[in-house]
Amino acid sequence: MKNPNLKIIMDLEKLNMYNAEGCPSCGKKFSLGDMAVLACGFWEGGAKYIHENEAIFDNKTSIYYERRCYNRTKEEK
Repeated sequence: MKNPNLKIIMDLEKLNMYNAEGCPSCGKKFSLGDMAVLACGFWEGGAKYIHENEAIFDNKTSIYYERRCYNRTKEEK
């Protein structure tokens, strides 16, 4: 079951908070109304908000992963 606390809609406050570095997955800036999810990836510093379309939800762990990270991890198994 997906955790609703992992998904947000970008409002002005969140844009001001997260847009300095932008999306760590695709490098693009967030826009008002974008859906973002808290996801793990190959970056430093733990989970970060990324565009929802750049993420995959793993039902086993109930965690979002950055798409490239998830695919590479699955290939290694």
